[in-house]
Amino acid sequence: MLGIKRLGLLAALVLVGVAPAAAAQAAAQPSTQDTQYLQAVHQVNLFEITAGDLAQQKGQDQGVKDLGAMLKTDHTQLDQTVQQTASQLGVELPNEPSADQQAVIDKLNNASGAEFDRLWVTSELAGHVQAIQATQTEISQGSEQSVVQLAQTALPTLQTHYDELVALANKLGIPVPQTSASGTPSPGGTGTESPAPGGTGTESPAPGGGSTESPAPGGGTTEVPAPSES
Repeated sequence: MLGIKRLGLLAALVLVGVAPAAAAQAAAQPSTQDTQYLQAVHQVNLFEITAGDLAQQKGQDQGVKDLGAMLKTDHTQLDQTVQQTASQLGVELPNEPSADQQAVIDKLNNASGAEFDRLWVTSELAGHVQAIQATQTEISQGSEQSVVQLAQTALPTLQTHYDELVALANKLGIPVPQTSASGTPSPGGTGTESPAPGGTGTESPAPGGGSTESPAPGGGTTEVPAPSES
């Protein structure tokens, strides 16, 4: 009888131990915000790696080639952290750029010379504004610390990329979206329209005052002011 009681007590203790463990595992599941950010920034990285290759291969201006190499290196490194974090949290990542991103890649593949440089810089400006906005949102609204820390680490890199793109655009005479009063990108501010992660492309300015359709990496349509220039 004593042995049976001990077994019963042991079973009870095991059950008591399992319940908190199960609860902890459930609590560890990343939020929708954290999950969507990991998936979106991964797609941005996939796009940037491909676009960086294209810039090095097809860029007419040496600045386009050099910046393409920089973006490819930085986004490759960032994506290693994204994949590691997603794996730890059990988040499944997409294996290809979004439809809008692929549409931009197709346009870049079909462009050449100065047209390629203009299209590449324009799409990169729009894409980095959206990436910065998404990263700022994760920092302010994310709940999983590892994802928030990833965003905090990514933000200065993305801002540096944007500043380099602005300098290159000015050199090549390519219009740059206006900056908001605060100097940071925020939905609803003044500027040109460009697509946010996951949505469809709208128009962004082309040299000479005309407009060309330039979907940015990542998604839905918002009015996008540019980040601050350094």
